[in-house]
Amino acid sequence: MYRNAAESLGAFLAGRGHTLVYGGGRVGLMGALANAALAAGGRVIGVIPEDLVAREVAHTGLTELHVTTGMHARKARMLELADAFVAMPGGFGTLDELFEVLTWAQLGIHAKPIGLLNLAGYFDPLVRFLDHAVDKGFVGPEHRAMLPVAEEPARLLELMALQPAPRVPKWTKRP
Repeated sequence: MYRNAAESLGAFLAGRGHTLVYGGGRVGLMGALANAALAAGGRVIGVIPEDLVAREVAHTGLTELHVTTGMHARKARMLELADAFVAMPGGFGTLDELFEVLTWAQLGIHAKPIGLLNLAGYFDPLVRFLDHAVDKGFVGPEHRAMLPVAEEPARLLELMALQPAPRVPKWTKRP
């Protein structure tokens, strides 16, 4: 199911004329996403650390492949290249990248849209936790609003277009 959703998202993004910027691997859901975008005639840019290239997981059929010195450089380069960020179901790496890009937006480092593609309710517990963090005062409602959630790619992109990053960075006094 998740693989089919990744393939559908890749084809959807390519069909809309969006360039896919992703982690540069040929395996897993991200490899399926990239392959589907390429098959649909899309432009796909991969950003991968050199140690993963050495492990032979780099996708060699991309429009562009950027090799970085490490994971932090990879995330910084992806931030430079991407116009928006979508997280799909995944593990620690997905969560790491999601929360780093959210934190960077919260701190005013970027103002690019971020969205959560909640396939089959995968992220429901995370969404409840984020709402809990707002209720307890650890996350401001304006920062929670930076992460729209939807189950369909088209709806998620609509929500992301409506929800820009806040202009009130985390450490600025709230009115």
